[in-house]
Amino acid sequence: MLDTLDIMTSHKSTQTMKPATAAKKLGVYLEATPTEFQEGVVSRNELNALQADPPEWLQELRRNGPHPRPVVAAKLGVSIAGLARGGITEALTTEQIEALKTELPEWLQKERAIQAEVRKEAVRIKEKNAQRAEDQTGQKRS
Repeated sequence: MLDTLDIMTSHKSTQTMKPATAAKKLGVYLEATPTEFQEGVVSRNELNALQADPPEWLQELRRNGPHPRPVVAAKLGVSIAGLARGGITEALTTEQIEALKTELPEWLQKERAIQAEVRKEAVRIKEKNAQRAEDQTGQKRS
């Protein structure tokens, strides 16, 4: 006779996610994925397999796009909000991203400068917090 623990472990369910979640985790634009990917569900094991050994369609999307806005923002060195302020609201291909980098429109220069300031401020805050923690640790020892 099986005890309760055996029953619980033998009926372990497979964790699945919506295609949008899987696309986000893979860093690809959902609307550019194959129809069967968009219409199905993706298990954790399937996601791991796609990440470990990406099929040609996934390699192609990652290489040439279209890319989702978080990827576009990262490739341009700006925030997602900065993309929106620059009028970029749709997915872009690698070619379009490279063209923007070459053209370097005023909005992109401005948003990159803002991102640089944000990063500097984040480092300053991190260092300040580290110093504060170090000071508190020193006071406790006294």
